[in-house]
Amino acid sequence: MKKVKITVMRTACYKDLIERYENPTEHACDMKTGQVFIANGWRKPEGFCDSAWETVSPFVMALSHGARSFYDGWMKNERSAMISCNDGFRPVSFLLETAEEDAD
Repeated sequence: MKKVKITVMRTACYKDLIERYENPTEHACDMKTGQVFIANGWRKPEGFCDSAWETVSPFVMALSHGARSFYDGWMKNERSAMISCNDGFRPVSFLLETAEEDAD
C-alpha cells in the first residue's frame, strides 16, 4: 500500500448562493490553495476536512492500493485523480497522486 499526496488546487466561494440559501455557520472551509496533505494509505490526514474526506476517500483508497487510469484514461497521469468536495457553497478541487513511498 502506498501513501497518497493530496494537494488543494483551487477553492471557490459562491457568495450569492451562501447569502440566498445557507444558514449562518460557525466554521466554514479553511482549505488554502497549495496546501498539501499526505494520506498514509487509506487513513485521513490530520487536519483534513471530514466532509471533503467523505468525497475523496474512495479515490485515495483505490490509489493507495494500486488503482490506475480511472474512467478509461481520464487523467494524463494514470496514478492520479482530480476530485472536488461536495460543498455546493465552497467547493475545493483536490489533486490526488499516488506517492512512491509505502504507507506505514
